[in-house]
Amino acid sequence: MPASHRRQTALLAMAIALMAGTAIGQDQAPAMASEQKLPSIVVTPAKTRMIVDRVVATGTIKAVEEVYVQPLVEGLQVKSLEADVGDIIEAGAVMARLNDDTLLLQRSQLVANLAKAEAAVAQSRAQLTEAEASQNEALRQFERTSRLAQSGTATTAQRDQAETALASAKARQVTATQAIAVAEADMKVVESQIADVDLRLARTEIKSPVSGTVAARNARIGAIASGAGTPLFTIVRDGEIELVAEVPEDVVLRLKPGQPATIAAAGKSEPLKGTVRLVSPVVDATTRLGSVHIAIDDDAAARPGMFGNASVTISEVEAIALPLSAVTSDGSQSTVNLVENDVVKSVPVETGTQDGAYVQVTDGLNEGALVIAKAGVFVRDGEKINPVEDTGSVSN
Repeated sequence: MPASHRRQTALLAMAIALMAGTAIGQDQAPAMASEQKLPSIVVTPAKTRMIVDRVVATGTIKAVEEVYVQPLVEGLQVKSLEADVGDIIEAGAVMARLNDDTLLLQRSQLVANLAKAEAAVAQSRAQLTEAEASQNEALRQFERTSRLAQSGTATTAQRDQAETALASAKARQVTATQAIAVAEADMKVVESQIADVDLRLARTEIKSPVSGTVAARNARIGAIASGAGTPLFTIVRDGEIELVAEVPEDVVLRLKPGQPATIAAAGKSEPLKGTVRLVSPVVDATTRLGSVHIAIDDDAAARPGMFGNASVTISEVEAIALPLSAVTSDGSQSTVNLVENDVVKSVPVETGTQDGAYVQVTDGLNEGALVIAKAGVFVRDGEKINPVEDTGSVSN
């Protein structure tokens, strides 16, 4: 074969091969272009996790019970102070002393009056003894005179005189008995007065009625103590403190005594543990708020007057949950974008408790189902996508 003919044959073969290759590329291009155009969208599986129903409330830390210490004796001067703010005291501990000079003087006078009353009682008893003896003698004289009068030896006048002497002796005996009763009554009055002064003397030592921490001290040395004025001391009973918070009326009925809580207080890096102690039985008609009292376990970890933020655990349950971003709601119905075989399908779901960045799914979705992680992504029902599973984690 001539060389020119061989070159023509080779060029023809190359042209045929080139045309064939171009045809094959044109047939595969739509499929390849279709795969490249599928949008890559992040999906997340529905997983079972612990869902905690919480109520958040803010308020002020206060003493569970404040006890006021007032003087029980009026008009005495404060002589000394035995307690200060911050002291931890026991029940019965002396916190202050009042000047007792006046009371001691009164007591000495009453003791003298008591001695006088006791002497009066002794004198009246002696008079009674004398009156009884006189009465006995008058009775013997009357009986003897009566016998003599019957025998004619004594006259009727003598008998009458003896009878009068007997009556007079009886009267003196009654008078002496009454004098003893009066003297004994006077003695009891003085004794009660001494007991009263002794009680007032004991009360010049102002003692704590309870154990606890001294929160305030208004007593001043030299001041006149008065029960009607400002309390001398304020005690936090047993040092117990609590967070008193206000919650909306739709939350009050969900709170019960005994529910656990965590409290974030100013200046504390770690949350404090506590328990719901009391839930207000009424709601303020103006603010529509009810109060909840949360007892703090560690009383030394905070101070009354501090601001606190509490999270009360209502319930805990294991349930299927999704990130909040995966759920859309129009107020009456919640939906998610379910992905099956790379195809998007909008399905309605029932939601329950929200726990931080997650929400419980009570109906409409099985565990492990893939849904689009962000419901706001623009996709149409039935559209095919390239799902990319979310490898990150959503924190509560």
